[in-house]
Amino acid sequence: MTIDPGAQAVLDLIKESGRPPFHELTTEEAREAFAASRAALQPDPIELAEVHDLSCPGPAGQIPLRLYRGSKLDGGAPQPVLVYYHGGGWVLGNLDSHDVVCREVASRTDMTVISVDYRLGPEHLFPAAVDDCIAATQWISSSAKDIGIDPNRLAVGGDSAGGNLAAVVCLDARDNNGPAIAAQILNYPVTDMSLTQASHEKCADIPPIPPKTMDWFFDRYCRDNADKKDWRAAPLLAESHANLPPALVIVGGYDPLHDEGVDYADKMKAAGSEAEVFDMPGQIHGFLTMNKIITEADQAHTAIAKYLKDRVI
Repeated sequence: MTIDPGAQAVLDLIKESGRPPFHELTTEEAREAFAASRAALQPDPIELAEVHDLSCPGPAGQIPLRLYRGSKLDGGAPQPVLVYYHGGGWVLGNLDSHDVVCREVASRTDMTVISVDYRLGPEHLFPAAVDDCIAATQWISSSAKDIGIDPNRLAVGGDSAGGNLAAVVCLDARDNNGPAIAAQILNYPVTDMSLTQASHEKCADIPPIPPKTMDWFFDRYCRDNADKKDWRAAPLLAESHANLPPALVIVGGYDPLHDEGVDYADKMKAAGSEAEVFDMPGQIHGFLTMNKIITEADQAHTAIAKYLKDRVI
């Protein structure tokens, strides 16, 4: 299939902007460029019944969170919840960068969505982000009554690096008596750090994450090469993928991460876990946050809402 016209428009916009790839920038320059792109790529925020910031204890201090509700608590009845971990290569991104995605889910499902602002590299190297996401998810589950959520209807999700973290949180919860997780939403997740899948070669010249950029992210997240083979950084390498929460894995045909997303779903299914791949063959990496230009992203948002309604709500 040819590339989606909206995705091509984004690639043209990147080229016309003259912005160097992330791997040619300093960390701060990359963060500024990532933040600046939101105005061009993301639609205006959806109005919701409730949005407010909060925080929870973490291994290195308070972890900032943001809570979204598409509808107010009805007579105090607890709502199902999606805990969301943003993308950005474990180096970029924050609560604001993925605000629109969280609002979409809250609006379409009437779930509570809680976004986690985990620590970033290179200031905080692996496994800091993992530790923060695990701690935040545990706190959200244990504080369910105060937050107004149902801990038995808790899902996790994220995109790219955040999808990686969602998969890792599920593996850790299974092995360490963590919170009960009803489903996982893995949007074009990083599941491996070898860059050996065919889609990395096929999409090597397609922004925003060619191999040199992926290496740039890995080098700012991992302490050394050994970390890249740790299942907490590369969940595809986990010893077992059995007894995991059902997963919706969204991938794009013009995304270097396409094949490792499919590989992760295949590993889960081979181990007896439930996994569904939603393949958008004309899409590029990061399209869920580019829905001001990529109107086809609506199909993925609809699929996410349906999956959560079917398995969590």
